[in-house]
Amino acid sequence: MTAEIYFSNNYRDLCEEHGTGAGFQFEFSCHRCQDTWRSPFEAYQGARMASWVGKGVNAAWGLLGRTGSGVSSAADGLAGAGYGHARDAAFRRAIDTARTHFNRCPRCTGYVCNRCWNAGQGICLTCAPDTAAEAVAARRRGLNDAVAERSYAAGQSDAASFDSAAPRQLVCPQCGQETHGSAFCPSCGTRLNAQDTCASCRAALPAGAAFCPDCGTRR
Repeated sequence: MTAEIYFSNNYRDLCEEHGTGAGFQFEFSCHRCQDTWRSPFEAYQGARMASWVGKGVNAAWGLLGRTGSGVSSAADGLAGAGYGHARDAAFRRAIDTARTHFNRCPRCTGYVCNRCWNAGQGICLTCAPDTAAEAVAARRRGLNDAVAERSYAAGQSDAASFDSAAPRQLVCPQCGQETHGSAFCPSCGTRLNAQDTCASCRAALPAGAAFCPDCGTRR
């Protein structure tokens, strides 16, 4: 009876079943940093022998003007029959070696590399972060938060000089460029929506008016 294989799902099968490059190799990854480790490549001799036998038979039969495809197919079938067991055995060996490169966290059950492992606590750095690193990160977050709060307060102070009631045309109707709320289009110079109201009393200005009809301010 084949022994059961236990391991996390953080691996990639790189095995090749056919051809002279047939063999077994597995790539394992760290759950935390995603760095990978590959098991040493193990050649699958059954597929290589089938390939060599097939080529030899085809060459021999070719000299006689006949084909040896039937013999080659039989050799490939024989090699394929043993592939599954050979792969499982190679996978077990790869897991045994991978266990020296990865640690299983008892809290989150993830497999992590040695760089992501808190050896002093026997737990991964996701579950038990490095205290010094957390302190530095927290200090930087505190600095950033404080600067953000001060910048927000400065923006609130600047709001006193910003006319929030003034109409603004964000896209020039003449050339279609963004205006960023300016009185004139920065691309073509077209006068925008801001000229439709008096700068002094905010009254609506008739088209072509040189002075405000309400307060007399020059346009």
